[in-house]
Amino acid sequence: MTLDGFSLEEFSYQDKALPVYVRGTGPAIIIMHEIPCLTPETAEFARRVAAAGFTVFLPSLFGEVGRSFTPLYALEMMAKTCIRREFAAFEANKSGAIADVLRDLCRVVHARCGGVGVGALGMCFTGNFALSLAVEPSVLAPVLCQPSLPAAFTAKMRAGLHIAPEELSVVKNRIKTEDLSVLGVRFTHDVMCPKARFDRLRDELGAGFEAIEIDSSPRNKHGIPLTAHSVVTLDLVDQEGHPTKKALDRIIAYFQEKLLVTTTA
Repeated sequence: MTLDGFSLEEFSYQDKALPVYVRGTGPAIIIMHEIPCLTPETAEFARRVAAAGFTVFLPSLFGEVGRSFTPLYALEMMAKTCIRREFAAFEANKSGAIADVLRDLCRVVHARCGGVGVGALGMCFTGNFALSLAVEPSVLAPVLCQPSLPAAFTAKMRAGLHIAPEELSVVKNRIKTEDLSVLGVRFTHDVMCPKARFDRLRDELGAGFEAIEIDSSPRNKHGIPLTAHSVVTLDLVDQEGHPTKKALDRIIAYFQEKLLVTTTA
């Protein structure tokens, strides 16, 4: 199934082909979808990003493209995806092999689209992937939306970043020497993306980490439920002044600040 308004391409790696949906013009943004699949809500978010002046690349990493979210389907895909070795879902200090594939994709789309660099945004299961992709020099705007790996079963896992220490060192050095920054977004009471994870990001990245944490505590003034998780898709309230809409607007502004840069000779 081709998403309305997107063209379908294939990115070849090893002996496999990764379906990638493409829309827009301008610098490249890779958007990695959440569990259970590349949903209509994710496609709508990608349309907004493309409309802001970017070429959006949506790799289909798991699930049925275009299928709507249901809790049962999400549980089914979570069970199937967590056991796939390339995702290494339970590793606190190691990224999965899929990160290498996506870094290759970053290099290819940067060469194709030009500009100063590439943006990368992951959500939920793929949220931490954006941090791993920041090892790649072409990635200048990594965004972690409710990063949920590793699964938060223990204190170590709750603070885990799903990235190898040597890769994290590269990201930290880039923050010091290249003015790289990392943007993170979560709801305050999201059990899949716990506070300890953002605290660790602050400790590791310092001023290079910009955190947006949306109040989802009981009786919060916006009526956001305790179960809120998907900031720019399922739990987005598309109303001016709502904190999820402000978060979406900040993500797009961040991409524009980092990537829509004109250079003078």
